[in-house]
Amino acid sequence: MAGRGAAIGNRILQAVPVVIGVVVISFLLTRALPGDPAVQFAGVAATEESIEQVRQKLGLDKPLPQQFLIYVGQLARGDLGQSLTTGQPVTTDLAASLPASLELTLTALILSCLIAIPLGVLAATRPGTWVDQLCRILVTAGVSLPTFFTGIVLIYVFYYQLGIAPSPLGRLDFIYLDPPRVTGFFLIDAALAGDWKTWFGALKQLVMPATTLALFTLAPIARMTRAAMLSALSADFVRTARAAGLGPGKVLYVYAFRNALLPVVTTLGMVFSFVLGANVLVEKVFAWPGIGTYAVEALIASDYAAVQGFVLAMALLYVLLNLIIDLTYSVIDPRFGTSSQ
Repeated sequence: MAGRGAAIGNRILQAVPVVIGVVVISFLLTRALPGDPAVQFAGVAATEESIEQVRQKLGLDKPLPQQFLIYVGQLARGDLGQSLTTGQPVTTDLAASLPASLELTLTALILSCLIAIPLGVLAATRPGTWVDQLCRILVTAGVSLPTFFTGIVLIYVFYYQLGIAPSPLGRLDFIYLDPPRVTGFFLIDAALAGDWKTWFGALKQLVMPATTLALFTLAPIARMTRAAMLSALSADFVRTARAAGLGPGKVLYVYAFRNALLPVVTTLGMVFSFVLGANVLVEKVFAWPGIGTYAVEALIASDYAAVQGFVLAMALLYVLLNLIIDLTYSVIDPRFGTSSQ
């Protein structure tokens, strides 16, 4: 336990320079964006004098090093600044939009894992069969079909043609009220409040966007599961286990699958990191008020504070995700917990 705690501490210390680098790079890149936030904020009918007043109010008239020091001082106080597009503190915007994206992404990953991992295992144990062919078809379709196209097809079939899906307009239909905010996850908050009608309403709204993302994310997971299982099943320790007379189930799940989990967990972490920041197309198609939509709107408006807050939030999430992956490694194979010391 002490060794694992030291490993966690080392990982956190290693992440500090990464976060500092993200702060510096995001600050410099936002200043390199085309457009002037003072012009955006002042409006199309603004005069040069009013634009200059807005620029002074926003602190954009100061030298770049001084702007950076002011920004770092705000970060030290937990202040990410105020968004020009929404008029609210960036922390408030992130607290509202990030749980929506996390709920969508995690639901999609859980759904894709429930399909991709068993399918990859079956394809590896039955190479050349219809199961293996089905796995390849799903992988090819998941990689080839753009997420916005898949979302539009699902909306057309299940909403417009069959009429069994709710309108693709956000996290809840207009007939429901948002559950009391505890975590920001509507499914969890509605369950905590005991409001099961709202819970089912949120679940129905979540099905189509989560399925759209799941069809995209199951491709790399299924492919990696199949490849890792094929490699594990051909390893010497599996042949030794079979020669020792162990049952097929024990050889498959205790020995082969456990060793194949390490690359699968790595792939899961990479897929989660990519999808969380790149699911803006799905959010746009389903009018989902997530962090991807928030970041794109801030980027278009040259909203420095919002863009910097988004990048910093993503960096901290990636650091936390890598820490969780390292802990998962040590649970699957205890040697990882001792090798980092």
